[in-house]
Amino acid sequence: MVTREEWVKKRILITVRTYPTPSAKGIEVSCTAGITEDGQWIRLFPIPFRFLTVDQRFKKYQLIEAEVTKSKSDPRVESYKVNIDTIKIINDVIGTNNDWQARKLKVFRLKKRSLCDLQTERNLNQTPTLGLFKPSRIKRLIIEPTAIEWTPEELAKLRQYPMFGKLPKEELKKVPYTFKYEFECEGDGCNSHTLSCTDWEMGASYHSWLAKYGPDWENQFRATFETEMIEKNDTHFYVGTVHQHPDAWIIVGLFYPPKTIQPSLL
Repeated sequence: MVTREEWVKKRILITVRTYPTPSAKGIEVSCTAGITEDGQWIRLFPIPFRFLTVDQRFKKYQLIEAEVTKSKSDPRVESYKVNIDTIKIINDVIGTNNDWQARKLKVFRLKKRSLCDLQTERNLNQTPTLGLFKPSRIKRLIIEPTAIEWTPEELAKLRQYPMFGKLPKEELKKVPYTFKYEFECEGDGCNSHTLSCTDWEMGASYHSWLAKYGPDWENQFRATFETEMIEKNDTHFYVGTVHQHPDAWIIVGLFYPPKTIQPSLL
């Protein structure tokens, strides 16, 4: 017996969008995540972002409204499928004034102490599979080369006939590197972690700076995503588990307000 999908309209503050990957079902898709109006994490997948109409192309820290239904192919409790046609942007991007205070008010209510705590909680309860925390120390950014070109299978996915909309003017560009952060958690007993980061912003910056700086792209990239994230910003990581590898976590987004100087106690 086939059960009918139950669609529910939700309002979601978008906090995460990953760099797209080729998909057999969606040509190219991004993992998107955010916070519902009742303060719960939600994962929206797949989102064929570049196939959305211009008035649907939301940005991070915008509130959207859409019909969603619990994913049948993804058992993670936060994972939902979206009725793409119902996506509607509700308001402008929440700004970064006053050291990102308005954004902090929205996301810090779900903040955990550490990745170690998230792992422990998930191992006990099978949830959460999304989270936000501040590492006690970021050691370094690791940049590892990968294949320069898409595989034939990936190209076939990108070049399949679209079932909706039109193909983007430019084919999805591959990022021929994996970006990883090595860091330590707050609290005793952390042996440090090394996690891949799939934030859309890193992939887009790579392509932009490669075009602008050529072989020197890495200098600008490290200045922004290593030096500034360590020295200038109060960097937090949005993290999530991997669908096919439920014990593995990756960084799916960066939250990086400027560091603030705490008043001294005299």
